[in-house]
Amino acid sequence: MREKIVFIGGGNMASAIIDGLLGQGRALTDFLVIEPYAPTRDGLIARGLPCRESVGPEIGDAALCVLATKPQVLREACGQIHQHLPSAATVVSIAAGVELASLTDWLGGHARIVRAMPNTPAKVGLGMTGLYATPACGKAERDQVDALFAAVGERIWTDTEAMIDAVTAVTGSGPGYVFHFMAALEKGAIELGFAPADARRLSVAAFRGAAELAASEDVALTELQERVTSKGGTTYAALSHMQEAGVATAIVQAVHKAEQRARELSAG
Repeated sequence: MREKIVFIGGGNMASAIIDGLLGQGRALTDFLVIEPYAPTRDGLIARGLPCRESVGPEIGDAALCVLATKPQVLREACGQIHQHLPSAATVVSIAAGVELASLTDWLGGHARIVRAMPNTPAKVGLGMTGLYATPACGKAERDQVDALFAAVGERIWTDTEAMIDAVTAVTGSGPGYVFHFMAALEKGAIELGFAPADARRLSVAAFRGAAELAASEDVALTELQERVTSKGGTTYAALSHMQEAGVATAIVQAVHKAEQRARELSAG
């Protein structure tokens, strides 16, 4: 009998993980989704997923329990969960800014907990998830959780819980930075005369191709940049302007700002 995975919340990230696991051969019956919001629940049921409106004894045989609610309702959800949660279950929280100490308390002292910070490219199987486990999680539990997020992309395990805030700043928020740059590139293309649809295609293609090239080449990103930058050429002109404008410095500072905000949220 395969392990049962319970999702508390059936929103976008939960759906992305479920879709990834289904694509790897999991059965619909391997899951149970607790989703109070009727339209979302009805949509999941229409797909054939077992769903309930509220937590009950049905979660008692869960091997994995994924907390995928909004952070502001997580405490209440945990209060409903812990009375039914088996002690052997591994709990995974994807709620940003909620520390393990709070989760342990809200779950009545439950020990096996993993904090996860996935990002939105998980929806297309290209996510990056940061993970940190409590000491009570051994290799078996970590492998369980690693397999869960392998269904939606890459994983990186951190040595301290504090580093989850750093993951949040780099890859959790990272797609937002990329979309910001892409939108600017798209705007530039439109100003050069391209139709909006073609400008978007050009912007997306530049990032998709560059990202794939970077993933395939085991060299420094600065070296890849140098390969496409001829002295006095077009790329050189553009990058020189970016350097003068402090673009790279602003990006690094933005990452630090995001990490600072993540720490503030974690501290409550």
